[in-house]
Amino acid sequence: MTRLLLLIALVAAVLAAAGPVPVIFDTDMGNDIDDAVALAILHALESRGECRLVAVTLTKDNPLAAPYVDILNHFYGRPKIPVGVVKNGKTTDPGNYLKVAFDRKKPDGSPAYPRRINDGRQAPDAVSLLRRVLAAEKDGSVVIAQVGFSTNLARLLDSGPDAASPLAGMELAKRKVRLLSVMAGHFRDPNYAEYNVKIDVPSAKKLFAEWPGAVVFSGFEVGLAMHVSARSIDTDYGWVPAHPVVDAYRAYKKPPYNSPTWDPTAALYAVRPDRDYFSLSEPGLVRVDDAGRTRFEPAAGGRHRYLIVNETQRARTEEAMMALASEPCVIH
Repeated sequence: MTRLLLLIALVAAVLAAAGPVPVIFDTDMGNDIDDAVALAILHALESRGECRLVAVTLTKDNPLAAPYVDILNHFYGRPKIPVGVVKNGKTTDPGNYLKVAFDRKKPDGSPAYPRRINDGRQAPDAVSLLRRVLAAEKDGSVVIAQVGFSTNLARLLDSGPDAASPLAGMELAKRKVRLLSVMAGHFRDPNYAEYNVKIDVPSAKKLFAEWPGAVVFSGFEVGLAMHVSARSIDTDYGWVPAHPVVDAYRAYKKPPYNSPTWDPTAALYAVRPDRDYFSLSEPGLVRVDDAGRTRFEPAAGGRHRYLIVNETQRARTEEAMMALASEPCVIH
């Protein structure tokens, strides 16, 4: 084990002793089913006392994205988690599954899933929310799992002082965030323009070049190597008559299908970096070209690393993600 890995393990142990890790989940919920699975995993980890979801921010600019996130937060017994929305975002379509959970009714005609947000336009601006929740947390404590576009975090870096904090966004991120765990890029095929990057290339360029702290990337190839199986969806969620993740899975595309775990890998690493679910690359820097292709350049002291999963890790990590995503919650 290298000195850096020993240091990461030591820091993780110290933070675990200090209490649950405050997590911000930044997501393009609605574009793929893996965002819903990732949020379910974070709720399971909070139920286990390992993290505390302090906010969910959205980079999908559709009015149904925030209600679906709010439905999930209510479902897991955490209705007060604030949800922030992007303004003038890059994807505005409703996708295939957001409306299904929103429209589902009980036999008496009332909503099957409680919520307080009925329209994303009721929710606060994502950057304002990011600034508020970061300012309220201890220095060096926050972990951000970004599993959508880089729009919100790039705008955070450009933000100025406000009522929440006298610090500019760059300084606020530097002071409060200890790790940014990002699902983005492809580190086996440098000619591949990965979706989360290519949809908002200018924001990805800015974020990867300017983010002031450590960034760990989960590339396309990592999530593609592991899946949430159709069998798990059919058998592991039977502890409740209706589950918003199962509804979303069945509406996203015709089942049965095995869903890649792109976003869950970044969420899992954000909270459990020390469980040997993944290995890490050498340090370096990730660059983005105009087409959205990522290049990793090794560099001593570089702020960036990317996840690697071997066959042994693949089996146990896949099983851990499926178990956490389907874990019963105490409210039900």
